[in-house]
Amino acid sequence: MSPCVTSHLCLLVLPVMSVLLFLSPIGWSYDGPLPGCHLYPFNVTIRSDRRGTCRGTHLVHACVGYCESSAFPSRYSVLAASNFTHNITSTSRCCTISKEAKVKVRLDCPRGRRHDDIEILTATECRCDMCRKSRY
Repeated sequence: MSPCVTSHLCLLVLPVMSVLLFLSPIGWSYDGPLPGCHLYPFNVTIRSDRRGTCRGTHLVHACVGYCESSAFPSRYSVLAASNFTHNITSTSRCCTISKEAKVKVRLDCPRGRRHDDIEILTATECRCDMCRKSRY
């Protein structure tokens, strides 16, 4: 190949490589939620009545995020057993609480009348597990 053709080829490839390097995700910052199933903190306020006569606030955790699910054509045995109406089989996994703990929330009342403690649950660990209607 002549040096002239090679240098012209380099002149064409260099801009393309520069664009690809510029668009590569190295060094990009993404502030969105992490993928998967995670603990998510939030404040909960508990009131003794509609007017909020006695109230207390506590930081608790919930499980939020997503888990992988899939769908695929049903096996012949499933089709036959369902009289050929169950064409798609799916497996679903949901982000659920795997461990929980009780926390006490102190309800403070006006003018120091009394202090009540109420126990509520908070998530301490999360995992992807089979989705069950009774959990939601």
